[in-house]
Amino acid sequence: MMTRGIKQLVVVGLCLVFGVGVSRAQTAYFVDGYHGGVYGHYPRWQTRFMVEQLKKHPEWSVNLEIEPETWDSVKVYDPAAYALFKDALQGPAIRERVEFVNPAYGQAYLFNITGESVIRQFSYGIDKMKEHFPSVDFRTYSSEEPCFTSALPQILKSFGFRYASLKNPNTCWGGYTRAHGAGIVSWIGPDGTGIPTVPRYRCEQLLPGSTWQTMAWGNSQEYIEACLRNNIASPVGMCLQDAGWRGGPWLGVAKPTYQPSLYTTWRNYFTMVGASTLNDSWRVSQEDMLVCLVWGSQVLQRLAQQVRVAENKIVMAEKIATLRALEGGTSYPKKALDGAWRTLLLAQHHDCWIVPYNGKPGHTWADMTRDWTAFTVQTSDSIVGTSALKGVRGAGQYIRVFNTTASDRYELISVPLASGVDVRSWGIQDEHGDWVDSQPIENGQGKLLFLARVPAVGYATYRINAKKPGASKGHVSVGKDKTYVVDTHFYHLVMDPARGGVIKSLKAKTLKNKEFVDAKHNRSFNELRGFFYEENAFLSSADKPAVVSILEDGPLQTRVQIVGQIGAHPFRQVVTVYQHDPRIDFDLTIDWKGNPGIGKYSQARGYKAENPEKAFYDDRYKLLALFPTSLGKARIYKDAPFDVTESRLENTYFDRWDSIKNNVVLRWVDAEDASGDYGMTLLTDHTTSYVSGEDHSLALTLQYSGTALWGMNYKIEGPSQIHYALVPHARKWDAAGVSETAARWNEPLIAVVSDEKPATWSKSWLTLSKGWEVTSLQMDGDDVLLRIFNASSKEASGSAVVHAVIREASQVELDGDVRKVLPVIVTSGKSTVALSVPQFGICTIKMKLAK
Repeated sequence: MMTRGIKQLVVVGLCLVFGVGVSRAQTAYFVDGYHGGVYGHYPRWQTRFMVEQLKKHPEWSVNLEIEPETWDSVKVYDPAAYALFKDALQGPAIRERVEFVNPAYGQAYLFNITGESVIRQFSYGIDKMKEHFPSVDFRTYSSEEPCFTSALPQILKSFGFRYASLKNPNTCWGGYTRAHGAGIVSWIGPDGTGIPTVPRYRCEQLLPGSTWQTMAWGNSQEYIEACLRNNIASPVGMCLQDAGWRGGPWLGVAKPTYQPSLYTTWRNYFTMVGASTLNDSWRVSQEDMLVCLVWGSQVLQRLAQQVRVAENKIVMAEKIATLRALEGGTSYPKKALDGAWRTLLLAQHHDCWIVPYNGKPGHTWADMTRDWTAFTVQTSDSIVGTSALKGVRGAGQYIRVFNTTASDRYELISVPLASGVDVRSWGIQDEHGDWVDSQPIENGQGKLLFLARVPAVGYATYRINAKKPGASKGHVSVGKDKTYVVDTHFYHLVMDPARGGVIKSLKAKTLKNKEFVDAKHNRSFNELRGFFYEENAFLSSADKPAVVSILEDGPLQTRVQIVGQIGAHPFRQVVTVYQHDPRIDFDLTIDWKGNPGIGKYSQARGYKAENPEKAFYDDRYKLLALFPTSLGKARIYKDAPFDVTESRLENTYFDRWDSIKNNVVLRWVDAEDASGDYGMTLLTDHTTSYVSGEDHSLALTLQYSGTALWGMNYKIEGPSQIHYALVPHARKWDAAGVSETAARWNEPLIAVVSDEKPATWSKSWLTLSKGWEVTSLQMDGDDVLLRIFNASSKEASGSAVVHAVIREASQVELDGDVRKVLPVIVTSGKSTVALSVPQFGICTIKMKLAK
């Protein structure tokens, strides 16, 4: 019996032989399949339904983007269907028509999480999939949502993927990629790695009357003919249906559907069309990911903060656990870490970020994210030993300070004191018995600050002892104009209480007294301002006077509190400056009165999903923290997972779904003057958006409140708490070590208190070439896995110096395959491993240590 697919191929051949119209003779292809999973949507009948439909329609192929944990559930609640599906995959009649295209554990967007999280999405997801389908291989990455980020080529290829797709034609609510090319292109990542890719073709227009589809969603006559006019010889469309849709094969939904259109897996499409048809190399920028979520909404803000805290804590716990295991003190807690990674990866699920309100009361995506990240944080704290920390009791206790980054650090660390301990009576000594600089924190906090000098990827130990407090010189004064002046080693900073505590002047003493505040700008520096549409007015913290007070003014840090109002809404901000660190920290709490509407306008009535114009797109009207600098028309740089992008945008403004610009800030955004002499880094404690333009100062999005996706009310419920920081610097971002600064901010020094005298007071396990970062350090059985990211060095050649004897070392792919054996030179108990890591490249090293 001739299958439908073979019949279509015969028709194509006859058309060519008899000269029937060329456009009708050319074959189009279609990628069909399913998207979803046990956490999103995957009804219990789905597994059996897919097998039945595959048998019923032998011309059909399916591409599956199913959450890996789904198969755990299917195996339990429908073991017969599970066995039927597994058996079907063993037979050639179905095996060749099924491809798993996205094994990411939590189907994450990827652009909104750290690079290490992206890797773990794939590593844990692939491991889970192989538990159920040992013979499965992953050839093509594809997603129904815009789950893309610029650094994917090197990650995918290192996991063994051969191809990728940048299409998401039927689920573009969260965005889409920039249209490019006319066929298969080589997607070039920031490190130079390329992977054959089907992009959103330049002729693949966004669908009129929709805010979720492109033309490619159903192989319509219009779409395929547009492709043929653009000389795309083998055009392909795509729709990964939501699991739970009962229609079976998708073609025919778009009317009229182009014929002949053949179903294919991505793997078979690339094999058939061939990589030899590559006609373009496309160096994809993160700004080619045209994505947007409801940035500034309180629910997304809290969720993103919870994910960031969990991301930071688990990588630090993993590194510290490795250092302890290498010293033989404790066994490596792999099972606990695996469990903590699992819940974090689920919290990164795209549905958490785009439909946080979906679900039953108390069990929405936002609720689950809170619980998932809380488990990750609790487990990480338990592994490190900080979860049980009750506070230093007094003399004789030891404080071990861990540094999980690749650079030596001389920074502040705080330790809590047990209740009843007089914070002013204690000091800190190093291993030689010398007193180190310290500062008590009173105000009911009972903490002791001290300057710790800690080597790279290592620790230093200190001892607490009784000490008479010394006198310290203050750094804050009040001027004749009632402004507050803070003078530290790094800055001369002036705050104006009459204008809500805004910063009038910020002179960097160590940068030739460079003034970073643009005093001529019509807005103020660190002003909080947004459009409150119910009042039809922009409200600003600078509109009303604030009360400024000094919380601390010691030898190590100064903390100034600003209490003011944004309209009727009180806010409290604590600004912290340091004597030994150029960073300026801002901790902001806004105590909202009710649920004010903040944004361009209200869409509470008349919201229509198909209307491309949405109030939440235009960030200029959200509550912003404004930073008008003296840098002139600044160049903007921003980080992304394993990437840093120089912005090509004239401005970040847009107000329509069909005009999205990538204004996402992951960890930092940097503004630099045209000459590259000076810049200012803005650090944020969560993934959000920023605003910039020739007529708009650099600004951080703080708050949106109103109607957004699917007509949901993204409301304010309780206070908002946001932490951001500024770091003025000289030279360009890479020369200034901005990425390293961000790494230190996200991985602060960690103190663990012990009663036992240490056998070793200080130790560094690893040092790296300048500009390289340690994104991961973990145990793999008895071996050590070290992952390096070249964040800023333009030099690819460098070395890792391990303060231990290495028997052998190899560079391994992310799937575990050995890329090459690395030479090791051992001298005086230290091992030097020569490496080549291009800028924005990652390198994973597997090491066997001498016992």
